[in-house]
Amino acid sequence: MRKMPWQVAGASHGPAAPAIIMAGLRTYLRYHSFPIQRPAAAGMNKPDSISSMTAPSLLSRRRFLQFSGLAMSAGLAGCTSSMNTDRFRAETAPYFRNTAVEGRPEQLYTDVNGQVVARPPSGLLPDSSQYAALYGERDDGGYRIPAVPYQQIDARYYRQEVESPFAERPGTIIVDTGNRFLYLILPSGRAMRYGVGIGRQGFSWSGRGVIQWKQAWPRWTPPDSMVARQPSLVKYSAANGGMGPGLDNPLGARALYIFQNGQDTLYRLHGTPEWKSIGKAVSSGCVRLLNQDVIDLYNRVQGKAPILVI
Repeated sequence: MRKMPWQVAGASHGPAAPAIIMAGLRTYLRYHSFPIQRPAAAGMNKPDSISSMTAPSLLSRRRFLQFSGLAMSAGLAGCTSSMNTDRFRAETAPYFRNTAVEGRPEQLYTDVNGQVVARPPSGLLPDSSQYAALYGERDDGGYRIPAVPYQQIDARYYRQEVESPFAERPGTIIVDTGNRFLYLILPSGRAMRYGVGIGRQGFSWSGRGVIQWKQAWPRWTPPDSMVARQPSLVKYSAANGGMGPGLDNPLGARALYIFQNGQDTLYRLHGTPEWKSIGKAVSSGCVRLLNQDVIDLYNRVQGKAPILVI
């Protein structure tokens, strides 16, 4: 069966549909506006009237115009439909990738001249489905943790197993404040690496300590010095019982408390829903991880794990 102009390959009900339909209309009318008359063969009767010659063409054109009108309406409906701005930004946001620092070597291939060259980064992580699962929405402790738009985060800060750059025993946590990484040393010279946000200059702590204890969905109690600088926090002071657990709590889904020589350093490893802060110096006095990452770290850390902040 012959396809009509609105059925041509590539036609759709999106913004380009009217142009495609009009092009099909012009093509159809060019070849179907007038019947092609051939000389009558010997012994054949000629048409009785001009109407008998044009009727099939007129009917065909009428049928075409009826259906093309419907197709045009559908196309225009596609043109006038609106898209949510946030959805548009999310769907067109860039994907970050830096193979030099991710521990993933660039792919090598042979070009037409027989030279072995490195294939440039594709822009999309080959294991993006894995990260979609790692940073997807999840239920935990009665709270619904929202998905992280991981495509908008520099891929260096994704949770990933790497070769350990430190000669520390397995189970040790190392916070590399300069590069915004947290490492949990694994056996066989490997480490689990997480991206973190680090405290502003003048508020950070460094040195060796231990994870004295850890808490799921902790309460947050700002120190008195912070309350003095920010009087609006007085309602969350120790005297008022602190801030209850929840998605809005600054400590997020998990907190790991760092002690040194038996004393609380007031320094924490904790979660955050503020994914834009990962890789930056933003959190006052603490190390923040994505909630999905801090849950993973919390589950891996055993006992009073040693920690080194450099």
